[in-house]
Amino acid sequence: MIRLDAVTVTLPGRAEPVLRNIDLHVPEGELCLVVGRTGTGKTTLLRCVSAHMPHITGGVLAGHVSVGGRDTRDHPPRELADLVGVVGQDAVATFVTDRVEDELAYAMESLGVAPDTMRRRVEETLDLLGLADVRDRALLSLSAGQQQRVAIGAVLTAHPRVLVLDEPTSALDPPAAEEVLAVLTRLVHDLGLTVLMAEHRLERVVQYADRVAHLDEDGRITAGDPATVLEHASVAPPVVSLARIAGWSPPPLSVRDARRIAGPLRERLATSPAVTRTPSAFGDVLAHVRRASVVRDDVTALRDVELTVRRGEVVALMGRNGAGKSTLLETLAGLLTPTRGSVTVAGATPHKLTSRNLVRTVGLVPQEPGDLLYAATVAAECATADTETGLDAGATAAALDRLLPGLLTTRADVHPRDLSEGQRLALALAVVLAGRPPLVLLDEPTRGLDYPAKARLAQWLDELAADGHGIVLATHDVELAAECAHRTVVLADGEVVADGPSREIVTASPAFAPQVAKILAPGPWLTVADVEAALEAAS
Repeated sequence: MIRLDAVTVTLPGRAEPVLRNIDLHVPEGELCLVVGRTGTGKTTLLRCVSAHMPHITGGVLAGHVSVGGRDTRDHPPRELADLVGVVGQDAVATFVTDRVEDELAYAMESLGVAPDTMRRRVEETLDLLGLADVRDRALLSLSAGQQQRVAIGAVLTAHPRVLVLDEPTSALDPPAAEEVLAVLTRLVHDLGLTVLMAEHRLERVVQYADRVAHLDEDGRITAGDPATVLEHASVAPPVVSLARIAGWSPPPLSVRDARRIAGPLRERLATSPAVTRTPSAFGDVLAHVRRASVVRDDVTALRDVELTVRRGEVVALMGRNGAGKSTLLETLAGLLTPTRGSVTVAGATPHKLTSRNLVRTVGLVPQEPGDLLYAATVAAECATADTETGLDAGATAAALDRLLPGLLTTRADVHPRDLSEGQRLALALAVVLAGRPPLVLLDEPTRGLDYPAKARLAQWLDELAADGHGIVLATHDVELAAECAHRTVVLADGEVVADGPSREIVTASPAFAPQVAKILAPGPWLTVADVEAALEAAS
């Protein structure tokens, strides 16, 4: 169904190819997962299949790409619309209407589908993706996760034979991600749909893949059986990383399979002391939310929320999409004024501070990192951030190099919008974290980041916390919360429903438990690093 033969791609403004001599054949009815480090060309590979490369993106494509027998050189995206459905990294950028139901119907209208068929497919898709309760809502009023589901649904209603998905679960909470993946799996197995998907959160999707295609940093590909490819790949989900230190070969790809062989490992760990990473004491209260309520678009987004953040504390906000996590961060950042109650940060009311004083007190990286970026190039963005925050020249560039080594060297003159999602996020994180504000607020700070970059971010957050900064991160990434959050607060419908030590909160819920905790339950280990430390202590 999908064939790439000797494909080499050079992007505009790049001297070296991003993809080199790629051969990839995906039969009909398979789910092929594309993996690799941030910036290795996964999105470019997907664009080759959707014909966006080179018809829309420009650049040079050598070799041949065909989908369903159609050569993409001869068929631009509009001539593949009946065959290929595409969902990109930025759901909002794909919307062409204002309402959920209209968006789901748009592709069918363009293809001339009969009205009664359109109505039936819209209803089926609303039910499949759990969108029935927002069918009449404005698209821009939805949470990022809801928007992502609408973008996927808008593609599914056209009944394409091939789906091309770029990080389709990155904005979804764990239950919603499982629902979407269950739908995709059912479409693959029941209807013979062919799916090509790029994803960084491999722990969510790898067990569903029939084939894995791994892109290395030289733009070359290794494709084949998922366990075989991931055993030595540059990126791997926690279950595979655990297999590497436990000596399991081939590695299991699911929690179920790992638990079946983890008995001896659990016995070795039983003699090791429990791992603790929580400081014995935090500093003074840095931020305090007192019975705060916020109404947005006639909807109560927060309801009587109480929250304290102490100096040196990392707090994870978790909960389903639309629970109020982003609203709480924006209220702490002074972008929203509580309808009732109060918010203080470092003794001041955030929404009453001047812009200059606010950025010195609070740093927010929003869900869409591009909202912080407005310079014409990556280098200019770094230089501007240094000037506006009073940092030494090169400080923001050094911060970016810490998160994604080599990015500035190769992409200094590129516009931020032309970066991959992970690269753009790393740039926004560098802009905020280099300034070292007392309170750091991060909204989904790992979207598009590979596992090594996430580990570097977690280490940086640990260092900031040790220096007395307060950190609040709203995330669906349960692995990140397990790795660096001292405390986890769970929101539901704008209310706090749980607040306690991360180890207790995440292990109490199957939805929020990381892979290692599920595999080694009832032991106290949450991450692969915990297990490594415990094995060293036991030896």
